[in-house]
Amino acid sequence: MEPVSHFFYSDRLKLQLWDYGSEGKPPLILVHGGMDHARSWDWVARAFSRDYHVFAYDLRGHGNSEWARGGMYSVHDHVLDLSVLASIVGNEPLRLVGHSLGGMIVLHYSGLFPETVMRAVSIEGIGFPPQHRIHAPASERVRRWISDVRNMDTRTPRSYPNPEAAAARMNEANPRLTPEVARHLTLHGTNWNSDGTISWKFDNFVRAIPPLGHDLEDSTEIFGHISSPVLFFWGLKSFAPLPEADPRYLAIREKQMVIAPEAGHWVHHDELDLVVEETRQFLL
Repeated sequence: MEPVSHFFYSDRLKLQLWDYGSEGKPPLILVHGGMDHARSWDWVARAFSRDYHVFAYDLRGHGNSEWARGGMYSVHDHVLDLSVLASIVGNEPLRLVGHSLGGMIVLHYSGLFPETVMRAVSIEGIGFPPQHRIHAPASERVRRWISDVRNMDTRTPRSYPNPEAAAARMNEANPRLTPEVARHLTLHGTNWNSDGTISWKFDNFVRAIPPLGHDLEDSTEIFGHISSPVLFFWGLKSFAPLPEADPRYLAIREKQMVIAPEAGHWVHHDELDLVVEETRQFLL
């Protein structure tokens, strides 16, 4: 069954919301990662739509949501949007699942509004590792962001001659995807151009990492306010290092980690059954 398309407004932006049903069930919100889109959750959403009223939305600048022209696409901007959606869904304590950037958004929201969250799941989403350049001194971060944004002004987004070529690029990014999954992600993640080529839907400017919203001390303090249990997934074949010594991870009081031995960064694609089964038990 296809999800129902809705839209909602946050910060004067029109954002895409997908509703997978089931009315009257406890709400479950799925938050995708950077340069991705909500329909990448389809397999997870369908697995949970019998027991939960499942929602997935396109982050600002992604999928069918509006681009924040002149904006920064900071973590805090995205948390604002999630807070609006949480109010629309209702006052019942929420169950939240996020991947990568979406996991960061879920954790920040859970720390800022702990009374509204019952369970939180983060799939490889805690933030850039402490040694990443985003944690450099403020002057370096801001200069780099200004340079990146100015370079984006002269960069033409990449286009592909057909969906097959774009799906092949998708498989380059994650060679563990099946052809069916790669095609599905491509069809929902691209738009046709006037010359007959296709391009990714996300705003090219989301590539410029904002200089705000990634501060280790700030995030650690916020995560320390999380009162709900948190479930982490991590792929052993991921480029992202395990966060066992990360101060943000250590700040979360009640947490557990599930290691996916055959998964890369997109654990919910690489080991779907594991993610569904562990998450199902955790959300109860």
